Amino acid sequence: MQKKSTLLYATLACMLTGNIALAQQVITGKITDGKHPIAGATILVSGSKIGTSSDANGNFTLKTEHNTGQLEIKYIGHAPQSLTFSEKSTIGTIILVPTADQSLDEIVIVGKGVIDIAEGRQTPIAVSTIRRDEIEEKVGAQDITAALANTPSVYISSQARGFGESSMTTRGFDQSNTAFLLNGQPINGMDNGRVYWSNWNGLTDIASVIQIQRGLGSSKLAISSVGGTTNFVTKSTDMKEGGFFSRSVGNDMYRKSTLAYNTGLLKSGFAVSAMITDWRGDGYMDRTGGAGQNYFLSIGYKVNEKHNLNLMVTGAPQWHNQGYTSRLSNFLEKGRKFNDNTTIINGVEMNPRKNFYHKPVANFNWDWQISDKASLSTVVYASMARGGGQSYQKADKTFTAPLLVAEVNNHQWYGIVSNYNRKLNDYWNFNIGFDLRDYKGEHYKQATDLLGANSIGHQGNVNLPGVTNITNTYTTNPWKTWGDRPKNAEDRLGWDYDQMIRYGGVFGQLEFAKDGFTAFFQGSASQQQNIREDYYLYKTGEGRSEKVNNFGYNAKGGLSYTIENHTLFGNAGIYSRQPYQNNIFMNYRNDINTNAENEEIVGLELGYKFASEYFDVNLNAYRTTWDNRVTGSSSRATAADVKKYNPSNDPSLLVENDYIYFSNYGVKQVHQGLELDFVVRPFKGFRLKGFGSLGDWKYDGNATTIVRNEARVELATTNRDLTDVHVGDAAQTSYGAGAKYSLPMGLSFDADYRRYERLYGSLPKVGSTLHLPNYELVDAGISYKLQISHKNTLSLRASVNNLFDKLYITDATSNVEPTATSEYWKGIETSNFVLMGWGRTWNGSIKMTF
Repeated sequence: MQKKSTLLYATLACMLTGNIALAQQVITGKITDGKHPIAGATILVSGSKIGTSSDANGNFTLKTEHNTGQLEIKYIGHAPQSLTFSEKSTIGTIILVPTADQSLDEIVIVGKGVIDIAEGRQTPIAVSTIRRDEIEEKVGAQDITAALANTPSVYISSQARGFGESSMTTRGFDQSNTAFLLNGQPINGMDNGRVYWSNWNGLTDIASVIQIQRGLGSSKLAISSVGGTTNFVTKSTDMKEGGFFSRSVGNDMYRKSTLAYNTGLLKSGFAVSAMITDWRGDGYMDRTGGAGQNYFLSIGYKVNEKHNLNLMVTGAPQWHNQGYTSRLSNFLEKGRKFNDNTTIINGVEMNPRKNFYHKPVANFNWDWQISDKASLSTVVYASMARGGGQSYQKADKTFTAPLLVAEVNNHQWYGIVSNYNRKLNDYWNFNIGFDLRDYKGEHYKQATDLLGANSIGHQGNVNLPGVTNITNTYTTNPWKTWGDRPKNAEDRLGWDYDQMIRYGGVFGQLEFAKDGFTAFFQGSASQQQNIREDYYLYKTGEGRSEKVNNFGYNAKGGLSYTIENHTLFGNAGIYSRQPYQNNIFMNYRNDINTNAENEEIVGLELGYKFASEYFDVNLNAYRTTWDNRVTGSSSRATAADVKKYNPSNDPSLLVENDYIYFSNYGVKQVHQGLELDFVVRPFKGFRLKGFGSLGDWKYDGNATTIVRNEARVELATTNRDLTDVHVGDAAQTSYGAGAKYSLPMGLSFDADYRRYERLYGSLPKVGSTLHLPNYELVDAGISYKLQISHKNTLSLRASVNNLFDKLYITDATSNVEPTATSEYWKGIETSNFVLMGWGRTWNGSIKMTF
């Protein structure tokens, strides 16, 4: 068997390499940083696929058929260098100069025209960049959003809801209003704009860099982002041959294993990267356990100097039980890990709330260097998803007995983004492109557990008169959801409808740069069509809605001027953004919502940057007004809510502790503020980073609010004046600092401090939003890296989050009126529904690179 495998590998190698001419020359040399040898530096013959890497002593040997040419030498954290070689076989010692960070141009290998990364601050935008080493250090057992926690105007919360349940706001705008891109592919949901991080668990392992461009930014794509644009970038084609195995453990029985391998750039022009991860844990809150896998495959092919191709496939099948808010009094009495979703069903204590999902994503990038002045970048992508969320369904008018059901949200999504870039002359640069998307979502309920019953009666689908007996149940295993799903109407419960969304946009940008002065103007126009087809509330053949077409556009521009170490910039933009389909059709029917108009956004921004060898600082001021906005929130029903929204006291409509949902239409918000971030490098091995944000985010004017129960039945419609009410979900004042000290022996220490103030709950009401207590957190970690050989490195990492075990509230979903008997904790009425933050947690990892 071993001989057959060896023969197979040899045959594949021959197929890939083909007929390669024998080398005519051997070049030798040594790579150092001026004091020490550099192991693992990449040495490549320019214009060819011939290359090698330096050994543990910095030495290298390179065979080439060229008598003369250019050598390109690169090593992470050092400036690249080019030199000429001739027939002389020894080129001596090459000294690479250390740099503060790796060039982003070295990271973005494919999709250069559609992966919208800003290098430094050459374009006038507010930007923060988080690199590979920082991602590995800061995330641990948390969601990928944890890497952005020490960024101005970014607030991360809700991790306590369960694995992958964190939420992120930027300048006070939630995730549905911040654009997220993976190698140029949009990943926000087309129906509601949301991002569920449980579906993107693998980003922690595959992201080479994360960059957030806050505000309207200077993105040249037709992306409707208000809070900002966040780019996740992976790379493949330049990776050195090798791989790694890592094992992580953490609090609450968390464990994760990852195996990855990269072929590097082969002589055939191919490069392959593959990764597989398995993780599981009990979850921080009670009964919020979960498990899943991540997989990643990237195949790159450098056809020649003009064409570069890359195919990436990734996915993160997972399941996890969910936590939610509870009364503050419950957390104070039962501990911060208390989970209000835990209940007793048929004598067994369990948590019926469960998320399960599998969302494979594939994208194909093609870069074409047409000439020295022109290039074309294109990404074609597809996303297929199966899964949903399970909950407990009590007996009511629709079901004759209680059962567990899952709200299923499947989709298939195809798209293409293409961008042509042209350098007009030494000062002017121009690009134009298009963005096309086609989306279909399936939404229905299915039974997952009949709780011991042989069958349960169900009534509701207008095409199935009378009572239908439910006998079939369906899996919550994310790997099996592709085949185990109801094909007939009898097993699609509660609702059954499809969403169809078609989107087409064009965009262009003109840039100018000369003698320290830069300017850009960007514009885009798009058309979006929405169709809804319902198979549950309408007779067969009558459930297709009319087509709703909305035109949108944006225009933005900016100027900057750099003199020596100083840069000043300003930009402005306007958006007319189409509403999401979930807001177009009312009451989960085909009725068109007249309140769902285009959202109108105006953004202004000023900034200053100073950069030097030892100190960098950025200061930004912004103002964003947002009209015709649609927002949503949810809460547990209080006794006052039941009295207000269910005056007939019908238990099938609403009882205390049921979930209720609020949809707000016609909202206007005004967000303005200041941002500061800096980096100090006083001596080698030490770095101090700091940030601060001061925001003033308020509602302005009236809002129409529709209140619904869990079955999506409308309970009430109200009109409220929210003028000067604070926007919630994020701290309007935040600041912090982080330090890292690295010793020459491979040992490093790091710590971060963050404080949050002026934090408000997510449920606005006339007069005020619930003001939550201030809190501060300290995280710390220690890393050790041992260079075993020029190819093998052993890395150890241990970190602690919330080092001092602070008790704090991250969010509140109610706004209870105090009474004479009210009790308080840090000024908060304890009957309010809140979400607590994690206490002290820890994570440790070991990684072997080979």
